[in-house]
Amino acid sequence: MNHHRKKMQRKIISILAASLPLSFLTGCSADEKNRNYTIPRSLCGIKVVSDELTAFLPPGEKIKVRKEIRSWITTCKVVVDDTLILTTTHEWLPKGRTTTYFASGQTLEDINFSAEGGRFRYSGNEGFGKTQKCVDEVRGQELYAALQASGSKHMDSDAMKHLIISYTKEVEKSPDCTETLQ
Repeated sequence: MNHHRKKMQRKIISILAASLPLSFLTGCSADEKNRNYTIPRSLCGIKVVSDELTAFLPPGEKIKVRKEIRSWITTCKVVVDDTLILTTTHEWLPKGRTTTYFASGQTLEDINFSAEGGRFRYSGNEGFGKTQKCVDEVRGQELYAALQASGSKHMDSDAMKHLIISYTKEVEKSPDCTETLQ
């Protein structure tokens, strides 16, 4: 009986070992899609680190990036295969507001993480930042930036932290900041 038991164990192990690579290969190829579009290096004129943005972009065939300007608000919408994946927003607010105030007007979610003393607020798929150099003294306003990947299935607060910090610093170098200051 002991010999029969060992023989059965060997047979089960060999069946499992043989089926493991097959299930691994079919699992990857059946469920995985590719990105057949180029990852943008900028979003409506604002430079982004492609590696930081990539995590929030899904597989797909086509990507479209379009800019919209409404009074004091500039948005940039990133659409992959007709699905809105990411929206950026630049908005001028009265001086003295906070990033928490700005975020509360943009999202219904709790934004639990912060960096640089609250200058940046972020979650797994949203980030909000206050520029330091974009101040319109005549109108008494300051510029804020938001990245909202509400159409993305990816949730990564650390990646969003890096993305919103680098993005906000690029907004400070952009015409959205400098043209209003002249």
